[in-house]
Amino acid sequence: QVQLVESGGGSVQAGGSLRLSCVVSVSGRTFSMYPMGWFRQAPGKEREFVATISRTGAATYYADSVKGRFTISRDNAKNTVYLQMNNLKAEDTAVYYCAAPKEPLRTAQSMAAIPTDHYWGQGTQVTVSS
Repeated sequence: QVQLVESGGGSVQAGGSLRLSCVVSVSGRTFSMYPMGWFRQAPGKEREFVATISRTGAATYYADSVKGRFTISRDNAKNTVYLQMNNLKAEDTAVYYCAAPKEPLRTAQSMAAIPTDHYWGQGTQVTVSS
């Protein structure tokens, strides 16, 4: 199984920054085999795509709402994926989830387009005050 643990959430003022981390434990496979992603869910809304990253980090994809403000990255030596969030807005308030595809041969692009069949972390709350 794949286990994911997010951290780094908290409460910040609008315009502030946070860096989320997701530590991934993989049994039988290696972390570098998986493209990874971040998704978020606000109260009363569906879970939505935020960003995904390819196995090597060479390709990244972002939701239009976060382009230019958020950066996804990964450190395969540490089995960790990050989400650097700058210039946070009240609309960014949500529970943020780290995700790995159940099928590691999926692409980061497909994860962004079709956010199903993932392993999910427990989520970390991000609250932005305006």
